[in-house]
Amino acid sequence: MTEVVRLKRLDFLQFSINKHPMTILLTGATGKSATPLAKLLLEANKSVVLANRSGRVPAPFRGARFDWLDASTYGIPFEVDATIDRIYLIAPRILDMLPPMKAFIDFAIDKGVKRFVLMSAGLIEAGGPGMGLVHEYLASLSVEYCVLRPSYFFDNLLLIYSDSIRRSNEILSAAEDGLIGHISTEDIAEQAFKALVNPVIENAQPILVGPELLSYDQIAAMLSQVLGREIKHKRLHADDYTKVLMQRGMPEDYAQRMSGADVIIAGGAEERLFKRADFVGKRRLREFLEANKDAQQWRAKTG
Repeated sequence: MTEVVRLKRLDFLQFSINKHPMTILLTGATGKSATPLAKLLLEANKSVVLANRSGRVPAPFRGARFDWLDASTYGIPFEVDATIDRIYLIAPRILDMLPPMKAFIDFAIDKGVKRFVLMSAGLIEAGGPGMGLVHEYLASLSVEYCVLRPSYFFDNLLLIYSDSIRRSNEILSAAEDGLIGHISTEDIAEQAFKALVNPVIENAQPILVGPELLSYDQIAAMLSQVLGREIKHKRLHADDYTKVLMQRGMPEDYAQRMSGADVIIAGGAEERLFKRADFVGKRRLREFLEANKDAQQWRAKTG
């Protein structure tokens, strides 16, 4: 009799799980941190929907068209899967990001979303500019939330700094001798996975750093060894670096903000952040550079 009761209870629990499935929505789904996160969720057999502006995603994922700046797309992910109850938030690349993000967060709550995980930045406190305002807004709501605050991504060297490495064998920055705790997106993804999947969020605003502090001079020396040609760090004034960022396609106001971040780094802000870290990644920058040494992005043109 006891065994029958136990089996009936297991059947009931299974029914409850199937009746109330959990689906995770990843915005910015083909970006730097969401890509390894999506793989972790797939490997863990979690239900996930990937959202980006095109709606095109790699197999076997389900995709949905989504644009922060087009409110008519906000409902599309929920048409793909009405059971979405957790969302990974990657902010749009605009300075005044709070209005569209607030509008979507409110929309998602109305749809039944209970938990949000926001990708912010280590140097941005709640209430600070940009993502700091979104952080502050999430904290004001009756929802579960986690704001990830990582240092600079390894991938930035490949995706952002590689143009000058390719053209003139130089890393350009306004960070002077400032040290940065660059971190792997795989390490970040593992923390994002826990924040999305674990029953309880243990830390609502963890600071995430890599295992070592490095200056751009040190990174240039490391790249010289890996790429087999001399790479130098060229130090720029903040105004000149703003122009470089604008040439890379950043809007002027956003470029000024990023250049200003370099000035803060030159003053030791990332070193101080490193000492406050809640999580230290295990992957080292040299490993990333070795794995990507043949990448076309920083391959010097010949002929």
